[in-house]
Amino acid sequence: MSRTRIIRIATRSSPMALAQAEHVAALLAGLGVDSELVKVTTAGDRWMGDLSKLGGKGAFVKEIDLALQSDQADLAVHCLKDIPGDIPVPEGLAFAGFLAREDVHDAVITASGARLADLPEGTVVGTSSVRRKAQLNLHFPHLTVKPLRGNVNTRLARLEEGHVDVLIAAVAGLHRVGQEHRITEILDLDTMCPPVGAGVIALECRADDAWLLDVGGELDHPETHRHADAERAMLHALQGHCNSPIAGYATTDPAGRLTLHGKVFDSDGSRWLDAKHWGVPEDPQALGFFVGADLLRQGARALIDSIPH
Repeated sequence: MSRTRIIRIATRSSPMALAQAEHVAALLAGLGVDSELVKVTTAGDRWMGDLSKLGGKGAFVKEIDLALQSDQADLAVHCLKDIPGDIPVPEGLAFAGFLAREDVHDAVITASGARLADLPEGTVVGTSSVRRKAQLNLHFPHLTVKPLRGNVNTRLARLEEGHVDVLIAAVAGLHRVGQEHRITEILDLDTMCPPVGAGVIALECRADDAWLLDVGGELDHPETHRHADAERAMLHALQGHCNSPIAGYATTDPAGRLTLHGKVFDSDGSRWLDAKHWGVPEDPQALGFFVGADLLRQGARALIDSIPH
């Protein structure tokens, strides 16, 4: 098929998702490929309650995947962290590529400009992330965590309106919507371990669309792809549900080896497990399953199953 084909890009309609899709459209244009956006409002966008009531993170991707499967779109742009890792990609779909990873850190935005450690007892932090809640309880037990859903712009508005005193948001996401100037503090990875797939934009298409798989391959970043494969293999091994505080990230060390650091917490952060191992870049999934198996050996299954879902 010639590059005169117009690629229909399915995306959530939030400001961050649109920024991501427009970035992909610009990259496609650089390859001489035209595109147009197909905006999809997902169940996760419509629902402001507990995500577990909608089946967890998949609530942000199901309708977009359906747009691919029903030929209403050709290419989906997802935050990789939103794609469930405990189940396969839907039948008939495949990853076309992963863009180069952005910053995986979480940032703090406070109304007062103070750092988390310096905030008074009872200061309210708004987040509905079980991963963030567990680590905040572990490292900053003097703070009060309050559920807060919505895209980053909505949550920033809640901060300005005084509903909460502090927000925790992904550094990459803040950059995508031009709000990086709001950052008060960037948390180190020992204090706030990121979610699997943090900072990675994934491209997904129909598995039988060979031309688009080739185009996606031109945008694929091999190192990010290896890191994503390792992290998602760990998540698959753990078989966590949407209320499981699981965190982890892969890197490449100076010797060229893959490293993967995984953590599993209980809901209040009072118990947690930690595993870090190295592997060869040729088999990232083997490393992911090895780290997952180590966490299971330490008792991750009981920790995960102890959390209601």
